[in-house]
Formats: sequence, structure tokens, C-alpha cells
Amino acid sequence: MDIDLIFQIAGVGIIVAVLSQLLSRSGRDEQALMITIAGLVVVLFILTEEIGNLFDSIKQIFDL
Repeated sequence: MDIDLIFQIAGVGIIVAVLSQLLSRSGRDEQALMITIAGLVVVLFILTEEIGNLFDSIKQIFDL
């Protein structure tokens, strides 16, 4: 696993946290919630791709 993956996830988390706080403090709680959900979806897409790569590696190792 690359350290870049951890940095990508942390970067998305930091950006989402800052935007969410800014929107919450300005009274736009619904938009803050949507930003949080969008950030979660982006991270899940990143992880899904990596899990797919993991399964491909396991297939190659065991010649399946």
C-alpha cells in the first residue's frame, strides 16, 4: 500500500472538514451535510479501486 493513498484520503478529509465548518458557521447546514456526504463518496470510490487492485493481486498470486 502506498503512502500516497493515505495522503489522498487525509487531503479529502481536511478539505471536507474545512468546507463543512465554513458552511455550518454561515448557517448552511444542509449544504455542509451534502459536502460531507460527497467527501465520503469520493473516499469510498478511492478505496473501492484499491480493494479491486488487492483482489487482482491475490488472483495473480494464487493463479486463479
